[in-house]
Amino acid sequence: MFPTRIHRQAAKTIMAHGTRQLKPRKAPLILTAAAVSRLKELSSGDHPQFLRVGVKSKGCSGHSYMMEFTDTRGQFDEIVDQQGVTVLVDSKALLTVLGSEMDYVEDALSSQFVFHNPNVKGTCGCGESFTV
Repeated sequence: MFPTRIHRQAAKTIMAHGTRQLKPRKAPLILTAAAVSRLKELSSGDHPQFLRVGVKSKGCSGHSYMMEFTDTRGQFDEIVDQQGVTVLVDSKALLTVLGSEMDYVEDALSSQFVFHNPNVKGTCGCGESFTV
């Protein structure tokens, strides 16, 4: 009986104050201007494609980033739209990449996408894998 009274009181409170407003969420992955520019170059063409970012078990530290172009969205993929670029975050990797920044870096020897992830606790010597 007691919980029923609480439920009725909560319903009255919601009705008295109107409907609840949903607040916009922060994107799970943030893209830098360099990453957006490079992704626009890579995905230009006849068929629009999305970049899917995921994490797989690999390397001496346990996890490694995985990226692939796809033309279909997964049912549970988290969608990040930023400045005309759409990146899909695999639902299994969401907690691992949450709050990360994806950058594109070019130097004299290489050009690559780099993730700045606040959840990483350690990396291996070569930098290919990480621990959360």
